[in-house]
Amino acid sequence: MASALALGFLVGLPIAAAPGPIFLLTLRRTLIRGWRNGLVSGLGVATGDAIYASLAAFGVGTITNILLQQRRWIGLAGGIAIALIGIQIMLSRDGPHRNPSPEGEGTWRADPPRRAAKGVIGAYGSMVALTLGNPPTILSFIAVFMGLGSRVGSGWLPAIGLVVGVMLGSAVWWVALTAAASILRKRLTPDITRGIGIVAGLALIGFGMVAAGSALSS
Repeated sequence: MASALALGFLVGLPIAAAPGPIFLLTLRRTLIRGWRNGLVSGLGVATGDAIYASLAAFGVGTITNILLQQRRWIGLAGGIAIALIGIQIMLSRDGPHRNPSPEGEGTWRADPPRRAAKGVIGAYGSMVALTLGNPPTILSFIAVFMGLGSRVGSGWLPAIGLVVGVMLGSAVWWVALTAAASILRKRLTPDITRGIGIVAGLALIGFGMVAAGSALSS
């Protein structure tokens, strides 16, 4: 099981690190809303990766076939959702705020506890949904796990090791990314952060349109 866990980790880390709309959205959330919101968003992605990895590792054929048969509509919905999030970011005036202090420096102002809790739950759920809205991801896991099958053996324990390894690899990436972004956040002015948000919004709109177009043409 240890070898399966290690191989799953080596699979999950690069898949999570691949640049794309999820990367941009998580980065933007960290810069605007702080490390906790960004980290929870990343863990939502890791959960979605683990779900697809489990379907591939355990050979859940019925669910996998349904997802693949409906990947056109799921991909279309996912692309539209990403584009709408990009538009929302473009129109948003959200930005990090500082509390004034006599020295002219400020500390980052936290959201009220209830609002923060709702924001964390929404961040997690939305990222799980967006990750699952990309059915081609399961094809990647199926292809990789088929190639690894001879190296990790068969049975429940190797499959569990692969899935746990994938989730750990993905989670490690998002912990590192959001921690780095959180450090960077403290050094950026609100204007620069809003500029990053505009760039991220435009990129998300582009990614969403490409994903929707690809789904329609498939």
